[in-house]
Amino acid sequence: MICSLSELKVNQRGKIISINISDRALKRHLLDMGFIKGTEVKVKRIAPTGDPVNIEIRNYEISIGRKVLRKISVEVLEK
Repeated sequence: MICSLSELKVNQRGKIISINISDRALKRHLLDMGFIKGTEVKVKRIAPTGDPVNIEIRNYEISIGRKVLRKISVEVLEK
């Protein structure tokens, strides 16, 4: 199943399919952090308010807002 990274629940994993961001600086920043097509990500925690979301990628954790996560498409690896 393919969805946006913002739709994954805690402990779900996904494989990045695409990053649909027109802001070149933000896209470059995400690529520099390891958000590259084919990379596996895991949702570790979601803030009580729902934003931001802690993502595990390439053995480190990063907090990203849902607005950005909505633009990253992933293939769900675990239900």
